[in-house]
Amino acid sequence: MKVLVIAQRFPPDTSGACTRAWNVVKGLEKLGHELVVVAAFPRDPWAEATKNYKAFEYEQDGVKLFRVWVPPLSYTGFKKRLLMYLSFVFSSLFPLFSVGEVNVIWTANPNLFSMFPAVIYSIVYRAPIVRNVDDLWPEAVYDLGYVKSSLLRKLLDFVSKITYIIPRAITPISKSYKGAIVDRYGIDEKKISVIEHGVDLSIFHLVVLEDSSYGESFVLMYSGKLGIAYDFDVVLKAAKKLSSFNNIKFVIRGFGEQDDEIKSKIAKYRLSNVTLDTTFVDKSNLTKILNSAHVFILPMKPLEAPERGLPTKILEYQACGKPIICCSEGESARYVGSTKSGLITKPGDSEALTSAILRLYRDEKLREELGMNGWNYVSQNMTFEKIGERMVKVFSQVINKKAQQLKGKRIVNETILG
Repeated sequence: MKVLVIAQRFPPDTSGACTRAWNVVKGLEKLGHELVVVAAFPRDPWAEATKNYKAFEYEQDGVKLFRVWVPPLSYTGFKKRLLMYLSFVFSSLFPLFSVGEVNVIWTANPNLFSMFPAVIYSIVYRAPIVRNVDDLWPEAVYDLGYVKSSLLRKLLDFVSKITYIIPRAITPISKSYKGAIVDRYGIDEKKISVIEHGVDLSIFHLVVLEDSSYGESFVLMYSGKLGIAYDFDVVLKAAKKLSSFNNIKFVIRGFGEQDDEIKSKIAKYRLSNVTLDTTFVDKSNLTKILNSAHVFILPMKPLEAPERGLPTKILEYQACGKPIICCSEGESARYVGSTKSGLITKPGDSEALTSAILRLYRDEKLREELGMNGWNYVSQNMTFEKIGERMVKVFSQVINKKAQQLKGKRIVNETILG
């Protein structure tokens, strides 16, 4: 099977969308399938490798890759991001006659926008489309208050519905996304298959450290994008409540829109027990840092669209065999609860978060039990190979269905023509 993947953001860019695309591509490649990826030139300024990308055609770990132009901007801020997405809609067509015949097209990212070039590729190569959903657009934009016009909302809803109708199958990362697509757009649930992100266990795994950069401290860590979907206020308030515990340390590491705000509040609250680390770390070194934590914190904001998603970082936390305190009432909480890999508190509730921290701080046996539950689950269900197998099943069904439809049309035409 030859699969065309349209993914504007692809490693060495760093984001949940990149991880999703990469995990699926490697899962399929490991199963012996041929991959062609159309992606934008990397734009993450902290990745050294982005400076070396100049050519049009590449081979990256056995995968054929076409890199296309987008403006030299970062993916921070709504206007910049929108401009990047729109430019990719057009530039992604540059390799239109270079990718070769394909059996199926998977639109990895950006959500909604990648469907437009996919339709053109589908027409040229007569290949069915499978649409990925790792974020809800335009719902995420509505949550953030960027679109207030009711007329514009109706237009965006209409366009979004079309992008769900056209593909032969849809592969959202969470059950909540599936529910939203069915309820909001009236899409037949039979064409929707939930396939989570997956995790690379060769990178993310349990490591027993002989020494930690945080010494003997009990470390609570958030690691990932410092984006607007996450509530770091609740973490800082909990840190303030626990400031009398000299050996409890909070580490917030990553980069994103909230860097400066977090730094300012740490100074404002005079929190000597909180470290903000915005240093870029490649994945080969990230596992050691993650394993220096005793507990991970996932502080979600009560926003509808993000709460329906399943962040990739949850699986990475689980792969390191550590428990998670999940501040959420959405899909993240459902997943952590169903995998029995952590404790759940309401978003924004610093008292509940403090209590959960102290419970795990005092109960090593519980920490080990929850951590191993998470590790067992991802190692048995969320590997590259498992995700690849589930994608292959969806792709095969779509390809076979189209072949049957073409065969049926041919028989009808032959009957009519006598």
